[in-house]
Amino acid sequence: MVVGFAGSGSMGAAVARGWSRASLRPSSMLFTDSGSGRARRLAAELGGESLESIEDMADRSDLVVLAVKPAALEEVAPRIAGRPRGVVSVLGATPLSRLAPALAPTPVLRTMPNLAVEVGRGVICHAPLAERQRAGVLGEALALLGSLGIVFEVAEEELDPATAVMGCAPAYIALAVEALIEAGVEAGLDPELSSRLVSEATAGVGHHLLTHEPGPMQAAIASPGGSTEAGLAALAERDVRAAFKAAVRASLERMAEAR
Repeated sequence: MVVGFAGSGSMGAAVARGWSRASLRPSSMLFTDSGSGRARRLAAELGGESLESIEDMADRSDLVVLAVKPAALEEVAPRIAGRPRGVVSVLGATPLSRLAPALAPTPVLRTMPNLAVEVGRGVICHAPLAERQRAGVLGEALALLGSLGIVFEVAEEELDPATAVMGCAPAYIALAVEALIEAGVEAGLDPELSSRLVSEATAGVGHHLLTHEPGPMQAAIASPGGSTEAGLAALAERDVRAAFKAAVRASLERMAEAR
């Protein structure tokens, strides 16, 4: 399957890089951008092809990944509609009620991946598909997306909150990791060692949380009167839990504004 990219920014590039390493991948990838030069650089990096024309890209693609800014939908969609067999949208806060008419008659799958698709550990949420759609190009698109991580079908009205906790949250987790690395350096660790220790610990916790609840995990690590308990108390004193919840609410508010 030939996959074209309308937009070669962070998310489009993450998807393309993930596919370049996956066992199930497009036969070729075509890239376009709005003049930033990212498409040319990405094509050179991954062995794809950079095109000047979105229309040319769409005509040559079986599937187009729509990865422009949501505000550009009305300008870009008419240049794609009716040309490929299907479109996968990764636009945030852009419902099917806007996507489907803008891209008609081309069928569209609304998705939201997170950045970890780049390393094959992504979380990809998508709006439900009818059975007849699964038998066509959008079903093939889902299979391709499955090679980038784990895929969840989510009711469309739940896609924004899902995005807030799996799409935006990695940035919050990365902020916590960055702070812990800095704390390790301030305590005397070599910066490279501190970075490796915290990053490996975070990766391990992620795997552990797939089979263990977060509350009992905290209790298991924080022995009474110990150093972890003291650290958790310091976080509670600063209401870090409330801060993370506030971040999710702020993300949802911004999504609502974007609609």
